[in-house]
Amino acid sequence: MFDLIVLGPDHRQRIRLPLTSEKTLTVGRADDADVPVAWEPMLSRRHIQLTITDEQVAGRKISEAANPVFVSGIATSKFFLQDGEAFVVGATEFRLAASQADESSQLDRLLEEIRFDAGQLQQIPFSDADKRIEVLTHLPSVIWGTRTDEDFFLRVAQLLLAGIPRAEAVAIVEPVGDKIEILHWDRRTETEGGVHPSSRLVREAIVSSNRSVLHVWEPEVDNDNPQYTATGDFNWAFCTPVSVTGQPRRGLYVAGQLDAASFASGTDEHSALLSADVRFTELVSEIVSSLRRLSRLERHQAGLRQFFAPPILEALGQDLDTDILEPRECDVTVLFCDLRGFSQRAENAAHDLTGLLSRVSEALGLMTEQILHYGGVTGDFQGDAALGFWGWPFATESAPLNACRAALAIRKAFETASSTPGHTLADFEMGIGIAHGRAVAGKIGTSEQVKVTVFGPVVNLASRLETMTTQLRVPIVLDEATADLVREKLDHHEARTRRLGRVIPVGMETPVIVSELLPPEHEYPLLKDDHIAQYEAGVDSFINGDWESAWQSLHNMPAGDRAQDFLAMPIVQHNRQAPADWDGIIRLTSK
Repeated sequence: MFDLIVLGPDHRQRIRLPLTSEKTLTVGRADDADVPVAWEPMLSRRHIQLTITDEQVAGRKISEAANPVFVSGIATSKFFLQDGEAFVVGATEFRLAASQADESSQLDRLLEEIRFDAGQLQQIPFSDADKRIEVLTHLPSVIWGTRTDEDFFLRVAQLLLAGIPRAEAVAIVEPVGDKIEILHWDRRTETEGGVHPSSRLVREAIVSSNRSVLHVWEPEVDNDNPQYTATGDFNWAFCTPVSVTGQPRRGLYVAGQLDAASFASGTDEHSALLSADVRFTELVSEIVSSLRRLSRLERHQAGLRQFFAPPILEALGQDLDTDILEPRECDVTVLFCDLRGFSQRAENAAHDLTGLLSRVSEALGLMTEQILHYGGVTGDFQGDAALGFWGWPFATESAPLNACRAALAIRKAFETASSTPGHTLADFEMGIGIAHGRAVAGKIGTSEQVKVTVFGPVVNLASRLETMTTQLRVPIVLDEATADLVREKLDHHEARTRRLGRVIPVGMETPVIVSELLPPEHEYPLLKDDHIAQYEAGVDSFINGDWESAWQSLHNMPAGDRAQDFLAMPIVQHNRQAPADWDGIIRLTSK
């Protein structure tokens, strides 16, 4: 693999571009060139065509290019480049640098090998301690500021070069099977060419020992001997593993050149110098590993925050013990919230579906926010509907109460949006169904896809209750189990309920006593507590077949209360007389 290094006359004019084999690139001043070099006035808009192979790079001057291309000082229209060779246009040099590990043996030249353990490095004093500490202080901001692995590798390599003055080259390496992949490399002087890490050294450090290993080679005596190409112009190198759970094994490879005086003074002196560099690199590795683990944990938690409230995340712990997410049967309270009239709205907005999607996403976000705020789990989105549930992964007696608190908060948020001129959700209405019972909750799905959700008849009932909100003409409908718990345990100044009737939802066989969940009287003065008591008396009369009394009770409701219409309609249709076969149950025939 080759990199093309472009060097302009100004030190800030630098480009490094990895070259892909079997590909053709165009070099020029044009913005749409594959390698755009805007600073060089001698370049034409399209000046050179490069063809890359595994062995070399072939170059051809494009016919319309005005100025010459120089290779080794000679103007040419065609050329071939290998590692370390370059062509020049104007004042800009284009140098080819290979970046692959060297597999050749260096055993005959190896002067010294040191494998470090943590205790050994702790005894080694730092040289240039103040400068190294200053470099280390920048490491957290370097890591947190990166968005891609490539950017991260670049910054770590530059930081190592800044903290190790003796280093001439740095590479981020990764053993992959029988090969050593070079994820990134950098040299203090880019005109010197690429970096060829010793495969043997990398394997010793990362695969065999999982600790820093230093190699020092004898000074080069025969530059033409291909056995010695592994180190090139370097005579020392070390590799320090970087360990992050759940990520591939990688290493920091650092190399440089000791002068003749260092070798003349014996191995102790140059070993001490290089050992201090190894210790610094190990500190970098430890900080990188810790911050990468923390960054990975934060990414996981950010994903989980979409499903779980903070108390549940806290219970999962820093190690994110997901065993508690395994599916199991438990008592849950399910909330199903849907946007009313969405199908019609979608049909009317066919010309701007993207805008409609944005508004629906905002509405779903509002629902999810309240579900999570009150300790629920977001289980699923179905078009314009959101599913939340309580009671898993931890059982709690407050599950039904918190579900009702979330429902009232959602209702209030939509009412606020409706009364705010120009609000994107001003014309949206919602319906909520809440049911309590047994279900299976947890990670549910297939081997290809898993999601955290809840499964069972109680989910179907919550969905049915939500669809009934339109027929019952109220925003929030509860099943009997939830309503009983609210009446028993939720403070009257926080929420109220009123029974609406005994019904069999469409597609079901068992009758359900349904109730409305209402805000407290001080938040919803349209319905006084006395109104609720009288309404429920009317419901009892209706169920018992005394439809005349039921009619009188319902007619005492405020005109703005739409719930009375649900019972008033069959009463009027039957002239206030219950049918002879009346059993107190309304059978719904549609959703």
